[in-house]
Amino acid sequence: MFAIDPSANSRNDALLATAREFGLPLFDLAAFDFARLQSGLVDQELARRQRALPLAKRGERLFVAIADPANLGAIDEIRFRTGLEAEPVLVAGDKLDEAIARCGAGGDDALLATVDETEPPPPPDPAAEAAPDAVEEAPVVKYVHQVLLDAIAAGASDIHFEPYESFYRIRLRIDGVLREARRPPSHWNSRLASRLKVMAQMDVAERRLPQDGRLRLAFAESAIDFRASTLPTRHGEKVVLRVLDSSTTGLSIDQLGFETTQREHYLAALRKPQGMVLVTGPTGSGKTVTLYAGLNILNAEDRNVATAEDPVEINVDGINQVQVNPTVGLDFAEALRAFLRQDPDVLMVGEIRDPTTAETAVKAAQTGHLVLSTLHTNSAVETLTRLRNIGLPAFSLATSVTLIVAQRLARLLCQRCKRPLRVPPETLLDEGFSAAEVDAGIKLFDASESGCEACDRGYSGRTGIYEVVPIVPELQRLILADADSLALAEEARALGFEGLRRNALKKASQGLTSLREINRVSG
Repeated sequence: MFAIDPSANSRNDALLATAREFGLPLFDLAAFDFARLQSGLVDQELARRQRALPLAKRGERLFVAIADPANLGAIDEIRFRTGLEAEPVLVAGDKLDEAIARCGAGGDDALLATVDETEPPPPPDPAAEAAPDAVEEAPVVKYVHQVLLDAIAAGASDIHFEPYESFYRIRLRIDGVLREARRPPSHWNSRLASRLKVMAQMDVAERRLPQDGRLRLAFAESAIDFRASTLPTRHGEKVVLRVLDSSTTGLSIDQLGFETTQREHYLAALRKPQGMVLVTGPTGSGKTVTLYAGLNILNAEDRNVATAEDPVEINVDGINQVQVNPTVGLDFAEALRAFLRQDPDVLMVGEIRDPTTAETAVKAAQTGHLVLSTLHTNSAVETLTRLRNIGLPAFSLATSVTLIVAQRLARLLCQRCKRPLRVPPETLLDEGFSAAEVDAGIKLFDASESGCEACDRGYSGRTGIYEVVPIVPELQRLILADADSLALAEEARALGFEGLRRNALKKASQGLTSLREINRVSG
């Protein structure tokens, strides 16, 4: 997710959809009086291991709070141990974890065990496992469905299903950080992979080669798309799902985290009828979202907008989107050449990877088209050096490139539970703050490790950290003189274009993020 955090409404929608799917009552643990909690019904080890908490006993019925309605093993085990009729009630997963910890039933190392760990592994039968019936069995279907719903509710951008020799784990990437979420039994390895491959319309029988696919999951009143990728590893197939959240590409420029001057530079570049706008940064730094924020502005009836992407993650009405396919000869360069024969106004190239694509994009920018694209470089000025190394002549860069944006994503501090941080003045100077800023007093904050119900361990959502450099005449002269990246960076700073680190320090001094977080993302 980019620049936004899943709202309470989104989480409630996910819980409501889950409750309807499984026919369970929905309960808010925030309204429960834990002073009246009936202890002694189930031992603490069981509550921690099965992630299930008995709340109240009414006659022969025991109401048990669970976050996973497919956790049939927990209900059966509680029913067996207590002799009571255990009835599950669905609650929010984060609130359940807090309740279990509060009652002494677990800690930070509590695993989200949502299946019966005592279930014996089935006898090996590769043919049976590859058959459609084997991957449609109810426990696996419900389990995978619940994992995906929980991931959406948590605001995850990626879901990793990972097999190892002695265990199997599922991790979620939330606000750019991977965290373990579940550990199903290791012998579910092939069944989980097969179920995901069926959902993504892949070849279930093919386990030796990587595969790609897409799947869609009904969620509340809408549907969520996922991009799926498999990878054969030593102990089975790893499957990674990327959550394709269309709400991120609908963000306005005001929501991305630009400073006022940076925003104006970006808008000015988009208003030009021709030229090249480049967005750089590592994978997962939000480059595509920044480009789509611009495309949303340019997407109008009087403009012909076309994109070449690998893959096309989000469908946008009004934009002609092309999925490149190098295996049949449709690469970025070929797509660009085809676009130029289709009377285009605005072109977007997913990534400039090779000299041919770079040369074609530059020619398009020089012949009256606005071209947007991305590269993998560490800073704005290094982008120019990279393009020179690819083989583009200096005069082409000086006359075609109009703006370069380098960016990272940093987690936002939770404004409810962030805590003040005292930092010695000499440390602040070492971090990059100026002496004037230190003398004036800088208020920094850090994340609360325990967090609160509104955040994830002290952080909630993400914002962009940017370096925005318009190619002004002073920089054009240096480019034509074949200056190196150090000289270009020095001139950019002299012109007042702040670098990534400086922008990150500003975000920290504004109380938006922590010093620890900006060191993680910007060095």
